[in-house]
Amino acid sequence: MSKKEILISVVDGQGGGIGKSLIIKLRENFLKGNGVTLCALGTNSIATNCMMKGGADIGATGQNAIVQTAKQSDIILGPLAIISANSMLGELTPAMAFAISSSSAQKILVPLNRCRIMIASEVSSTTDSYINHCVMLVKQYIKELSIEK
Repeated sequence: MSKKEILISVVDGQGGGIGKSLIIKLRENFLKGNGVTLCALGTNSIATNCMMKGGADIGATGQNAIVQTAKQSDIILGPLAIISANSMLGELTPAMAFAISSSSAQKILVPLNRCRIMIASEVSSTTDSYINHCVMLVKQYIKELSIEK
């Protein structure tokens, strides 16, 4: 019996820079063909293309792609804004935010305070540090998944 492929979806909008950084770091830790599929989900084609250049295995753009893939994902990553309707200058629709936040996938979010949501934390760090921490959390979660099975 073969192991189930783990689908990690990275959602981003605007220029896709945060998503690309996440995918680059994930690709460094999860080489192609190791049971993990990295999926780039952009709110626009520029973001999707940027994330694909970062090393995603597959990619899709727009509301329907995000809504449908969120249901299938095991892990969803992106900036905090992906669970906030009308964020990213309106690119992140209410349907996208609902699909992501209600997905049974483990969500690991980069805590950027650009969508008028502040994280009550005494620790403030750089975006790169948050991205590294996200990748470490993904690795921990994947270990938990393999222990459960």
